[in-house]
Amino acid sequence: MWRILLLGIGMLAIILFGFSLIDNTTDGDVGATALLVDSNMDISGFERAIEPWAWQFPRDYGAHPEFQTEWWYYTGNVATEDGQRFGYQFTIFRRAILPNMEASDSEWRSDQIYLAHFTVSDITGEQFYQAERFSREGAGLAGATADPRYRVWLEDWQVIALNDDATLTQITADAGEFAVMMNLQQVKPPALQGDNGLSAKSETPGNASYYYSLSRLLTEGTIRVGAETFTISGTTWMDHEFSTSALDTDAQGWDWFGLILDNNAELMLGQIRLSEGGTPYFGGLFVREDGSTVYLDAKTFTITSTGTWTSPHSGAVYPSGWEITVNVPDGETLRLTLTPLLPDQELYTGVTAYWEGAVQITGDVTGYGYAELTGYASAMSGRF
Repeated sequence: MWRILLLGIGMLAIILFGFSLIDNTTDGDVGATALLVDSNMDISGFERAIEPWAWQFPRDYGAHPEFQTEWWYYTGNVATEDGQRFGYQFTIFRRAILPNMEASDSEWRSDQIYLAHFTVSDITGEQFYQAERFSREGAGLAGATADPRYRVWLEDWQVIALNDDATLTQITADAGEFAVMMNLQQVKPPALQGDNGLSAKSETPGNASYYYSLSRLLTEGTIRVGAETFTISGTTWMDHEFSTSALDTDAQGWDWFGLILDNNAELMLGQIRLSEGGTPYFGGLFVREDGSTVYLDAKTFTITSTGTWTSPHSGAVYPSGWEITVNVPDGETLRLTLTPLLPDQELYTGVTAYWEGAVQITGDVTGYGYAELTGYASAMSGRF
């Protein structure tokens, strides 16, 4: 998706208030140095998303540390045989705190920090579960690689390839109160967003990301809630995006929708809301049954909210329910209605607040998907 580059306020708390880079000294003692980096840090040493990317898979499933920010994002709608329904989100973010770091003999020293967000929506039980973790890349605590196989992890939360081309992967995450273990099978090639994967977020060159989606991953496994474990199946959407300073200074936030349709097509729609009003960016993608794609300019679709929901946690007022009309170029017009499967699917940690939840699709085509809503609790401008 144009995924929540929400290394969010939670990640910024580490960046703004300090992250220890630990070195082993020659006498065996351990010292710590706080590295303070503000949101106006110099990004001149990082690469920018300017020209279309020369994609190579499975290489590009891994990390791109020459860019400041990156994330691997999975959202799925699954159910048991008897119809108990769940949604889940599993996302790992990478943030570089320096474009180039001095060499060190310490395995603990790192210029990369990682954040993971993990949620489960128990639709039948009407409960939303959430957890997050932070770590550094040093000492193997977190990381992302495609060599010898794709793997992205933060401690024992991970996505790992089960074959060499990474068309079969596994997610495992245990947050104590809830957990998942799911196998994901890729059935369509990577769908490149924007211009061959270059997804512009404003008219300013470089305010863009490199972005692809795996729009339909067949999903089987288990979800545990409390002491009860459920065998589930369904579908998952995956986004991978990397960039440096993707958002312009007037960006308030974004609305993103990843929709998996029952006719074996998929649809991504995204819009960036500006602080002074208006939604001129950024666009979408229609993925046909055969995996071929059609770019959707922002002018080809409309997104109209049908209601609101006020968070009892953050106080933010979010749209809740949407009517969407999409004029697919050289195709049909789709009229869809999206309904949240739970009103409260806000990930709120006290400093981080965004709504990320499972939705049901009705209208010309049925299905399930996920919506992501940011910038309603506080503006995202200047952060990414």
